[in-house]
Amino acid sequence: MAMTERFQGRLADVIRRPLITEKATRALDSNQYTFEVDHRAAKPDIKAAVEKMFDVKVVGVSTMNPPRKTRRIGRFSGKRAQVKKAIVRLAEGNSIQLFPES
Repeated sequence: MAMTERFQGRLADVIRRPLITEKATRALDSNQYTFEVDHRAAKPDIKAAVEKMFDVKVVGVSTMNPPRKTRRIGRFSGKRAQVKKAIVRLAEGNSIQLFPES
């Protein structure tokens, strides 16, 4: 697997958290999982991180990097943190336990 040098040996820094939205929950039926990832991560980094952290086989990775949103508080204007989303498609028979049962 090709890895960029930025995340070499630090795969846990690539994936921030799983995204639980209505659209992402519907995609779970077709074995697709949505994650918020570091905005500098490339597709090979995301694939390697998911395969290593969850012990699954990744078939494809789709990423989207929407523009940053501006936010105003009073007269001060700023930008929100940059968010990159990755939709990871797993091989048949693999799954990730997003909701641990207690």
